[in-house]
Amino acid sequence: MTLIEALSILSKSSPFAVSTDRTDESILQSYKDYLYIETEVEAAFKQQLSALKKDEIIFLCGSSGDGKSEILTRYKEAYKSRVDFHLDATHSFTPNQTAIEALDECFSQFKEFGKPLVVGINVGMLGNYAEEGADRHNDVKKSIKAFLGNDSKNINENYRFIDFEQYPKFTLGHEVSTSDFAAKFLARLTEPTLENPFFALYDSEVKKNGHSTLTANYALLGLDSVQQNIIALLLKARLVKDQFLTARALLDFVFHALAMDGYLFDNLFSGADNELLRHIQSFDPSNIHTRKIDEFVLQFSLGIDDQGFTQLKEQVKALGVYDVSTAASYLRMVYLLKDDTQFANEYINELKVDFNNSLVMNQYANTWLLHREFDGSAKQQKELNDFYKETLIAAIHRYCNSNSPALDKDQFFISEYNGFKIAAELEVMPDLTAIKAQSLGKISSFNAHICVDNNVLLPIPININFLELLENINQGYRPNKHDKNAVLLLDEVIAQIITIANDKNTFLILQNDKRYKIVHKNDAYFEVSGI
Repeated sequence: MTLIEALSILSKSSPFAVSTDRTDESILQSYKDYLYIETEVEAAFKQQLSALKKDEIIFLCGSSGDGKSEILTRYKEAYKSRVDFHLDATHSFTPNQTAIEALDECFSQFKEFGKPLVVGINVGMLGNYAEEGADRHNDVKKSIKAFLGNDSKNINENYRFIDFEQYPKFTLGHEVSTSDFAAKFLARLTEPTLENPFFALYDSEVKKNGHSTLTANYALLGLDSVQQNIIALLLKARLVKDQFLTARALLDFVFHALAMDGYLFDNLFSGADNELLRHIQSFDPSNIHTRKIDEFVLQFSLGIDDQGFTQLKEQVKALGVYDVSTAASYLRMVYLLKDDTQFANEYINELKVDFNNSLVMNQYANTWLLHREFDGSAKQQKELNDFYKETLIAAIHRYCNSNSPALDKDQFFISEYNGFKIAAELEVMPDLTAIKAQSLGKISSFNAHICVDNNVLLPIPININFLELLENINQGYRPNKHDKNAVLLLDEVIAQIITIANDKNTFLILQNDKRYKIVHKNDAYFEVSGI
């Protein structure tokens, strides 16, 4: 057995990528078993399964590749005498039977015999069955529709839904944001002990033949700092590219990063045949342009080596990294090693400053946490007010007044007639009551809540891309056709503000450098000032 053969079980093309009912005692199966990590969703499933009673169903639901079949096959053998398992709801029992008809048959047998049932099913298939399933199973369909609609009151108490989405792969924290699943997997794969069969193969190959590109990549991946930076890239792909992290995608991602021809730091940004790598490619640190990074590229092309750079090149030889030929590759290597103290020096630290430009990532995480944890305390109110006043409301004001930039901060442009611009003074504030009442689960977005003259606006969904646009607007950027979705959202907010402004009794009329204030006292009386 070689290291590459053992690592091949991680590839999505491997027969081990999807668990089935097969009984496989091959050595490769033992390698796969070694890597298995119990997740929160598995712990919840195990607890529910052990307590499952007659006439009860568990739906284990999620998306393709998230590990449903892996969990179900691990428990089927132990529980099959008292529980029926339908491992994959996209499959049928006979060639001329549809997946929907197979589910109909499962539910019919369940109702006839009352034996507990476990169904592994994608959320999309749940929706299909709710619409296309047989009428005799309307009770099941009703509970599925209630689950999909977050209507827990109308779910039959005998039907339990365990959803992978309730157990997110990433968590946002005040100090560190991470993925517990990815962190445990990478640590287990590279654990430096001979009890780890992958490390044993790595150790044997290095001792016999010296380092290869593969063993160098494995050594690099074994560094805690490298694992943390890879997880940070995966989190960035989740927030910026809306890319979900499934177990199958992660394993295939690690296989490609290790097994392709290049070094790990190049493979990560290669955009190879893996959905995670394709998204991470756009974060390639060699595409960053700052004075220090551009100086490095120029010096490299001229053959000028700084002492700190020379030191790094010597240090990575111990990991098997010898032949790096381009400035881009060295920049990627520094990016990956930037948080490892053994490679730290003044030269690397200067480059690290440019790589650590993650202001928006940090601001998003902190603002998301503020909304999730808001309890009404004075400290939190101040922090929230800072975000709303300096970022959200400021950007809405700038966008609304893009054609009237001279308006004061509490004045909002409404319309223009014959060269006269009409505006209104409005009090825009965060809706702290709504913020406190909301619950946040998914890290991909949060809802901002604002009031305009005590009128509550619809929640404003904010993701990291929208937050970055708000920051750019406050720096003078004007959205264009490439910001289509964000512009539509901003336009919806402005439309609500204008509707409220149109009911005001006081308006401002502007023409060139002249300003007029009109106050509507009653049906027949107006006061005009500024003439």
